[in-house]
Amino acid sequence: MLDAARARMVETQLIARGIRDAALLDAMGRVAREAFVPAEFVAEAYADGPLPIGAGQTISQPYIVALMIEALALRPGERVLEVGAGCGYAAAVLATMGARIFAIERHAALAETARARLAALGLAVRLRVGDGHAGWPEAAPFDAILVSAAGAAVPEALKRQLAQGGRLVIPVGPPGGQTLLRLTRRGPERFESTDFGPVSFVPLLRGVGAAG
Repeated sequence: MLDAARARMVETQLIARGIRDAALLDAMGRVAREAFVPAEFVAEAYADGPLPIGAGQTISQPYIVALMIEALALRPGERVLEVGAGCGYAAAVLATMGARIFAIERHAALAETARARLAALGLAVRLRVGDGHAGWPEAAPFDAILVSAAGAAVPEALKRQLAQGGRLVIPVGPPGGQTLLRLTRRGPERFESTDFGPVSFVPLLRGVGAAG
């Protein structure tokens, strides 16, 4: 039943709304989203909306996950930093697309659960607990950076960790006024900006959240 729901999700929520990246569509058709949601929400895993995952966080609706990943314009083997790994679903999709994933989650409990889920699926994702504003400097530069929480502005540390020609996708703005941006690095201090329209995300907070 869930395999059929996953296929319908790809057709009606992604392709019908303009998602065209074949590798992305294939990955989202293969990754079991139900493995990344709490047991009480498994039946709703492919619903067209976000779902709670604990610690005041959510797993984004499938279309938003697809929109953000498509905006990264990934190529196989690229190094990707995900800030705000949450339950690990987006990292699983990215890894299934052939990217090399480094993920950060500020909530220790969410990070532990995500790490176990990704390992159970045989996906090689490096994931650590930390402050997403700081990025992962010792693993930089990254070909792409995906930020799954909204900042008032793009953190300068993340911009510095982007490779030449690299792409950073992040929601920016206050609640009720966020927009999804892609910054493409064109020089040491030059970034080209592309606007993908309004979105709604939890805020990108500083520090590390509680473990419980």
